[in-house]
Amino acid sequence: MAKVPNHPERPRVEPEIIPPERGGGPNERGADWPPPPYGFTQSRGTHRFYVSRIGPFGFALLMLVIGLLAAVMLLILIGTALLWIPVIAVMAVIAAFSGLWRRR
Repeated sequence: MAKVPNHPERPRVEPEIIPPERGGGPNERGADWPPPPYGFTQSRGTHRFYVSRIGPFGFALLMLVIGLLAAVMLLILIGTALLWIPVIAVMAVIAAFSGLWRRR
């Protein structure tokens, strides 16, 4: 059995640190880069997302929304099944007339 070292492995390549003046900002590409988006202004800088644990009220609200979406999907599924009933009935009537027409 090989002996495992007790210290972490050192990185094989040193990370490259790019100074701010070489960062590819507006000085390098011009004032119109990146192109402006349509209809709103683009904000620059750092964006933060705060994530927290969900509480009992939030969990109940989430379950309510999931149940509502499941009910809507069930209604859509039942509705599409009900739309096929007249189509199958028309095909059965056509098949019956076709069988009678051949017997003549």
